[in-house]
Amino acid sequence: MELPLVVGVDGSEPSLRAVDWAADEAALRGVALRLVYASLWERYEGAALARDLGKPSEEVRAQDIVEAAARRARGRRPELAVTTESLPEEPEYALVKEGHNAAALVLGTRGRSGVADLLLGSVSLFVAAHADCPVIVLRGNNDNQARAGVHGRIVVGVGDAPSAAVRFAVQEAERRGVPLEAVRAWRCPAHETVDHPLIAGEPERVYEERAAEALEGALREVPPQAKVQRRTVEGPARKVLLAASHEADLLVVGTRRRPGHLGFQLGRVAHTVLHHSACPVAVVPERA
Repeated sequence: MELPLVVGVDGSEPSLRAVDWAADEAALRGVALRLVYASLWERYEGAALARDLGKPSEEVRAQDIVEAAARRARGRRPELAVTTESLPEEPEYALVKEGHNAAALVLGTRGRSGVADLLLGSVSLFVAAHADCPVIVLRGNNDNQARAGVHGRIVVGVGDAPSAAVRFAVQEAERRGVPLEAVRAWRCPAHETVDHPLIAGEPERVYEERAAEALEGALREVPPQAKVQRRTVEGPARKVLLAASHEADLLVVGTRRRPGHLGFQLGRVAHTVLHHSACPVAVVPERA
């Protein structure tokens, strides 16, 4: 049985935009859509206290939120199988657990102080750093409307070897029928000089060639029929991928997961693009 696509909802406009995007994605994949709302209100307060305080019960509010999200998803994609769930848990922990049985998690941005689409909320950041399935965060589109891809391109940041991020990006590009742009950033270390015997005379060319070789090695398992455009770019990976995000419908990056490690597991590149990308970002966990 195919795993569902899971969306974290909270009634905000960013989360509803995530519902729109996820509905389209679920239709492309041919899988069900699961809408999850999580809050600790019921656990600590309860409906009885809510009545005493003259406030609406969180249970009612939660049901309203998931039902509104379900109506939006079905209105956009009537053919979808849609299920809902409200959980009395911290949203970040609830969503990480949901990821154990999800094809991917889809989240909206949730910033503060009126800059919701400039800063990434703590829930999205935590889930991207800890989930064991791909996490897609909806960046871009300041009007909170999910739109069909306009650039016709998926971009993936490529490391030294075949990876889950590359495989994920290939599949996403194939589903949409668009090319995949595989980008490898490279730099000439400042401490190396042209006196080095291996790089004398043409240091930059040597590093660029090494980057191209690494790129080919990372793509060696990509099916030959896949439409992949290869590009090596000089500069820090974070800046290179942010620039590429302006001409992409989805930016895919990998992040390493260390079994048994409970700390923050999100590399600098993934952290930066999650905060500043011009398009949606998919963070794909890589097992160490």
